[in-house]
Amino acid sequence: MQEIAQNVYIEDQFAGVTLGVIVAQRGLIQIDAPPAPEDARSWRAALMSLGGGMERALINLDAHPDRTLGARAMDCTVIAHEKTANAFRTRPSAFKAQGEETGAEWESIAGLGSVRWAPPEISFLNQMALHWGDSPVLLEHHAGPANGSIWAHLPVEKIVFVGDAVLKNQPPFLAGSNIAAWISSLNVLLSPKFKGYTIVSGRGGLATLNVVKTQLDFLKQAYDKLDKIAVKKPNPATIEKTVNALLKWFKAPAARQKQFAQRLRYGLSHYHARQDHFAGQTSDNQ
Repeated sequence: MQEIAQNVYIEDQFAGVTLGVIVAQRGLIQIDAPPAPEDARSWRAALMSLGGGMERALINLDAHPDRTLGARAMDCTVIAHEKTANAFRTRPSAFKAQGEETGAEWESIAGLGSVRWAPPEISFLNQMALHWGDSPVLLEHHAGPANGSIWAHLPVEKIVFVGDAVLKNQPPFLAGSNIAAWISSLNVLLSPKFKGYTIVSGRGGLATLNVVKTQLDFLKQAYDKLDKIAVKKPNPATIEKTVNALLKWFKAPAARQKQFAQRLRYGLSHYHARQDHFAGQTSDNQ
């Protein structure tokens, strides 16, 4: 566990996503949860040594299984955006470790079996403030990686947890994304509003401005390639060519190349299918 400011910690050694915790007089505000049951137990044990008040809250920065599978094991109130809450309403009550390979981290965790979701008990639309101590924690909607993506913004400490808006040296999850909104969100992150901030990536820990700019450049190129694919109906060969071109952005070890390629393959195919679906709906409504 790394202390990045007084009473603000991150942990990026578990499989899944970068975790955060804010220690306040009222209690602990946790950001995301590890998907593996044994990691959830270890994380809960580590949190017990931090002190603070007796209450607990867990913030899910979006609905991705890597950050939400372990929510029930944290045994506390879950807070998320309303669109994340809606995503849970359309899911079965229990998660089963089977189905398509998406290139997610949970897919490499053995013995997950069936896991009961912990849907958000508190949700919001644009912004929500938690006043658990001397300084607030602002939860802000910033669409992009998912419709319900949020940031946890600590204005006094000048820290912002941005979830999957920024990933370090790994491809993003494009299947359920809104790339145009994502680009807009990253432009906000690079604006004077967040000058001098410590940025916490949802995967990889602390992120520099160069990491943010690289993410932005990648998304612009991916958006351009998806536009070109959309001109004609894509086939597996077209998707594979695009995957290989985008994979060159990431210097991943050989063991991760297959996973990252599948993440892009799944993301590009489903992103395009979703756009076709929306285009068909628009045409039908005219």
